[in-house]
Amino acid sequence: MSKPIHILIGGEAGQGLQTIGFIFSKALVRSGYSVHVHQTYESRVRGGHNTFSIRVGTQKILAPEERIDLLIALNEESLAIHREELSPTGFMIGNSDWNRKEKNWIGVPFKTFGEEIYWNTAAMGVAGGLLGLDQQRLGKVMREVLGEEKAAANLRVLEAIYPWLETQPFEIDLLPPVANPSPRLLMNGHEALALGAISSGLKFCAFYPMSPSTSIAQTLIDWAKEMDLIVFQVEDEIAAINMAIGASYAGAPSMVPTSGGGFALMVEAVSLSAISETPIVIVIAQRPGPATGLATRTEQGELGFVLHAGHGEFPRAIFAPGTIEECFYLTRKAFELSEKYQGPIFILTDHYIADSYRDIDPIPVEALSFVQPGTDPNQIELPYLRYRITESGVSPRLLPGLSQHLVVADSHEHTEDGHMTENLKLRPKMVDKRLRKAQGLGSEVIPPTFLGNMDSEILFVCWGSTKGSVQEATLRLSSEGKGASMLHFSQVWPMVPEQFLPYLKRAKKVICVESNATGQLAQLIRRETGFLIDHKILRYDGLPITPQYILRNLD
Repeated sequence: MSKPIHILIGGEAGQGLQTIGFIFSKALVRSGYSVHVHQTYESRVRGGHNTFSIRVGTQKILAPEERIDLLIALNEESLAIHREELSPTGFMIGNSDWNRKEKNWIGVPFKTFGEEIYWNTAAMGVAGGLLGLDQQRLGKVMREVLGEEKAAANLRVLEAIYPWLETQPFEIDLLPPVANPSPRLLMNGHEALALGAISSGLKFCAFYPMSPSTSIAQTLIDWAKEMDLIVFQVEDEIAAINMAIGASYAGAPSMVPTSGGGFALMVEAVSLSAISETPIVIVIAQRPGPATGLATRTEQGELGFVLHAGHGEFPRAIFAPGTIEECFYLTRKAFELSEKYQGPIFILTDHYIADSYRDIDPIPVEALSFVQPGTDPNQIELPYLRYRITESGVSPRLLPGLSQHLVVADSHEHTEDGHMTENLKLRPKMVDKRLRKAQGLGSEVIPPTFLGNMDSEILFVCWGSTKGSVQEATLRLSSEGKGASMLHFSQVWPMVPEQFLPYLKRAKKVICVESNATGQLAQLIRRETGFLIDHKILRYDGLPITPQYILRNLD
């Protein structure tokens, strides 16, 4: 089994590092390798220091890496920033005009291969050639991504780079070839989430652009015509969620993607969804706050906010995917629950998983079903009462205009037939009816995933996007003979203590790993179970948690 390597492309916004990074990553996956991509960039259109990080190997890659094996520098600043992060056997690729003298320096005369706009392609070609990537495969991916016209000049650079490499003395043996590579997909978290929504039957999405949530809407726009979707960019987040609630009321499965600041404007309408018992899926892509915070960095700071958002008391469910596959399947689960229990369901992502490309197996979409909005008019009890008080709390939901029955809904407390009321004897019955839906939601909670030995010395507890890094840290400790296990929550609400409390009580030492400053999951676990997790590894500088960060901070 070969050791994974870490390739980091560094440069300024506008130098095309994301474009070549994506092409390079896709070519690696086509060649049979597993990849894990992580991006960092500043909140500006041009300039600033950006990176595109690719960890690649022959086995499944779970997490990002800090040490660099191959640094592709599109500007000299990248060498200064990342030189000390190179592994002892690492190499640097850059412009030969920079006159570097290190033994691990690979200087490329970029000027001989064309205008500056094509130097990123030249650098990618050098890296691809050194790693043994087939030139034709790399060129094919480039044509797919850029299109034939835009790819033509770049392909000429690529065709010149490979012969030039053959005349150079560079010898790098970092990646063994993969025989008979199997088909794999390269996808990031928000692409998978958007496709999960489409596969569930999504028909309407309203949004106001806010990083990092905008990529969900962008992906939906790409598929809108083919999949008969309406994706509506509106004037603000208040309009977005209210339009989505209206569309859902009419029978169109609906979703709103936003980030923390945008969700703050949506909170009143969350309660409208709850009292009108209208299904809606809300995605909150977390980034560091308060206010604008760090607009293009990552954090898990909004669990408490989303858990308590909305005035009044009503049930909800909150999902927090930790892998690309979970982004797809948990989104489907969110749509199913939203329709079944007629109210708001939440998905918490973050900037890290939103932009994190990874390889996954093809998804067998042919076997998947999609939600069917509303109740069959032929199956309801008469007279029709939209908010009939039932044992489960779930009332029959007919779609307006699709039957002979009158469908009434409003934002006030109401009678069973939907008309507003101030009957104070009826009010508790309606509150209790809505709250009884929590029993159903609780019966469908996805248990946290446990990995390791029940009798291990350390139990890591985590949620959402930290999954891969915690898993790798757990495996590293176990391989060194230090007993470690992990418990990952992909659904953080409702909590069912019976699903996880035995693990916590049996562990010798429990450590909660979170990308926030206050340990929000640890706080929630204590509130719901009384179990105190007094050891925490927290990160809130805007960068994702890595296995190395976890291991460095073990006390």
